[in-house]
Amino acid sequence: MHVRIGALRKILPHSLLQALLPLYHYVLALSAALYYKFPSGKITVIAVTGTKGKTSTTELINAILEETGYKTAVLNTVRFKVGSDSKQNLLKMTMPGRFFVQKFLRDAITAQCSHAIIEMTSEGARQYRHKFIALDALVFTNIAPEHIESHGSFQNYLAAKLSIAAALEHSPKKNRVVVANMDDVHGHEFLACRVPNKVEYRLADAAPYILGENGATLHFRGMEIRGNDPGIISIYNILAAASLAIAYNLPIATIKKAIEKFGGTRGRLERIEEGQSFPVIVDYAHTLESLRGLYEAFGNKKRICVFGGTGGGRDSWKRPQIGALADEYCTTIILTDEDPYDENSEKIVRDIASGIKKHSPIIEMDRRKAIRTALQSADMESAVFITGKGTDPYIMRAHGTRELWDDATVAREELQKIRET
Repeated sequence: MHVRIGALRKILPHSLLQALLPLYHYVLALSAALYYKFPSGKITVIAVTGTKGKTSTTELINAILEETGYKTAVLNTVRFKVGSDSKQNLLKMTMPGRFFVQKFLRDAITAQCSHAIIEMTSEGARQYRHKFIALDALVFTNIAPEHIESHGSFQNYLAAKLSIAAALEHSPKKNRVVVANMDDVHGHEFLACRVPNKVEYRLADAAPYILGENGATLHFRGMEIRGNDPGIISIYNILAAASLAIAYNLPIATIKKAIEKFGGTRGRLERIEEGQSFPVIVDYAHTLESLRGLYEAFGNKKRICVFGGTGGGRDSWKRPQIGALADEYCTTIILTDEDPYDENSEKIVRDIASGIKKHSPIIEMDRRKAIRTALQSADMESAVFITGKGTDPYIMRAHGTRELWDDATVAREELQKIRET
């Protein structure tokens, strides 16, 4: 598909190509649905969208449904799961091309799954990858400026997200439900979706709640629930999943049991344990709010922070802001490579460093050495944060080249080396 678009770029004027692309994506989406016989009509499809918390929310919803006894399928940034078969997502995209998602749904039906939970992204929606998927439910987590270069503006980014709400509105399913975070300024736009069932949630629904380094405790519908992930974002994720479960009339005791059993999502607030005396956290966090929430969850620790800002060629506007945020919260800042693509890695790091005024950041472009430096400098009073990639399986470099990678694996290897010395 990319080859075909690349070929079109060589022979068509840019303006004409841009005009034709929506039709191209629409036809592909329709073709996929036709080929796989519109599978979404035969399974309950739950979509989750937003800027942050999407993957964890899909996994929490899955945990609740499985605890209830349903057989499920999950498509998100971390993995593709159909029944008991789960495979890591190695594609560097959350919603692969239209044929992939339709095939996923057909496979879920073949495996006799009753529910499919899909993380739906703005990039996927922009390319009509949500088209011809009959939705039963949509969960909106939050929205903040992201992917601005690819969308052209925040309004276009928001519009892409809202097109998923429109898909729910026009879905032929009968008992559709929308669940929206009303603490977000745009929550009401998602709740305006004309569907039979509308559910609001907000942080006040969890009060009183307690945040700690080892998890969060909240109260929901008269039940005390302890989540195993730290930070305010974990409470929002729990509220999103639990609110949908309540809309489906699932027992609150089952919801509590599932959440408290839930061991977390790989690459999302993932704790790396190799017998060290300090917490090591691998997290996908790359937005300002996600990073702030992560840092604040470990308020009593000296924060040693390893990151590379954003991938090459996108959201360059926020690099100095991420640097300034680290300057505010981190004791030690280690800037490194992340996913430069065709952009100069050192320029990306310089852009981040331009926002750092109080500290002198350590610049180590070799990501393994950067992680090693962080771990070697940590003690019992420290917390090490390795952010930006989560479970991303590659470091993407120029001209489409890539290096096999996994932050969690590298952190474990380096901790083992330190222990053996």
